[in-house]
Amino acid sequence: MQLAAFANDIKHWGRELGFQQIAITDLDVAVYRERFERWLADGNHGEMRYLERGLELRFDPSRLVAGGCRAIVARMDYQPPDTQPLRVLDRPDLGYVSRYALGRDYHKVVRGRLRALARRINERSGDAHVRAYTDSAPILEKALAEKAGLGWIGKHTLLLNRSAGSWFFLGEVLTDLPLPIDAPAADDHCGRCSACISVCPTAAITGPRQLDARRCISYLTIEYKGVIPLELRALIGNRIFGCDDCQLACPWNRFAQTSAEADFMPRHALDRTPLLDLFGWTEAEFLARTEGSALRRINYEQWQRNVAVALGNAPHDPRIVAALRLRRLDASPMLAEHVDWAVARQLEPERIREA
Repeated sequence: MQLAAFANDIKHWGRELGFQQIAITDLDVAVYRERFERWLADGNHGEMRYLERGLELRFDPSRLVAGGCRAIVARMDYQPPDTQPLRVLDRPDLGYVSRYALGRDYHKVVRGRLRALARRINERSGDAHVRAYTDSAPILEKALAEKAGLGWIGKHTLLLNRSAGSWFFLGEVLTDLPLPIDAPAADDHCGRCSACISVCPTAAITGPRQLDARRCISYLTIEYKGVIPLELRALIGNRIFGCDDCQLACPWNRFAQTSAEADFMPRHALDRTPLLDLFGWTEAEFLARTEGSALRRINYEQWQRNVAVALGNAPHDPRIVAALRLRRLDASPMLAEHVDWAVARQLEPERIREA
């Protein structure tokens, strides 16, 4: 087999399957270990205990595939057109959902395409070991992508690409085929820019490439199932699922392309729905309208918690107070704490005067 020609074929197949870029690297990510372990030791991962497990596998991904020696790393753009994120953030009566979660769950989309790519590789090679992953194993995706030359890890800890910004998903196909590898990202192009650090609403980016997840709105509204710290609630604004502020502020995203993938287009008008409408969803409506969506990463109680906090941050409105008080009647203790806070915020004298 001509491995160089095979690698070119793989990249061509990837583009046919809807990926914007495919690159290949080896599986040596040992250089990233010290920073990751220090991040864990400092408790910056919050309650994401799963990150503490499988460290040997995480830093030796060759164990995931018999004879594994290469990662075929794929990039797929996801930014939907015309969702006007800045306008939504400026409308405190609307709920802001991170742009990646507006459409179909990317795990389903990317994983399906990667599996199709893996099947094609297997058919051509005959007996190669090939496995596809999208957030489905303890893999340092950004590290492999950086090694493969798909970009560099920016100061906000996301992968940045000079021609695509950061609005993209990553996935991998691991294999035992000794394919030729691509050159890693040669430079860090963040320079002296600190826009992402400055714009973070909760100061979760504590320094270049240093993220305290315990303050991150994406962590607080998605990963975290408990009581959101009191001092952070007002800073969350109207963000009810995730946060894109660091990406919106990044100059490199001027070059990001919008996606033509139908699966990534907004569903149920989630890019512009009033908070009161979202708070009024029953659990059955929540389950129906988030079916097949990344929003299913949270449960109904978390959804109500997040929207209650956003309602507390909205301008005073008697309808909001009435909706919160009605929900309080059968709220769990965790939800009740956030509802009570939101009602108190709504009834602050200065906010009533402003209304």
